[in-house]
Amino acid sequence: MVESVLLYDLERGVDLQAYAAWAKKTIAAVLKAPGIVEFRAYRNILGSPQVRSISVWKTLADWANFGESDVWKAAEAELRTQFASVIRYEVWGPSPVAPEPLKP
Repeated sequence: MVESVLLYDLERGVDLQAYAAWAKKTIAAVLKAPGIVEFRAYRNILGSPQVRSISVWKTLADWANFGESDVWKAAEAELRTQFASVIRYEVWGPSPVAPEPLKP
């Protein structure tokens, strides 16, 4: 499994209704992508970055294929030009020390 993390701040004065519509449309597209396992979204209670979304993929190739898709390229362009700044991506794979979640 691979986790793709997208972090960003919303621009000041952003149209929150337009942003919510973009987010719903984009999440729906992510959930239709081959290889997607799950999608999670969070807001930072303490400040910046304001948004963190995590998409979990079966393989790195699945994530890369979605990242190169026209659907994602259009969504990302809209995010960059209309809604967000300080955009950062992270891609995480399993740890060799603890490859599965551990619980007490």
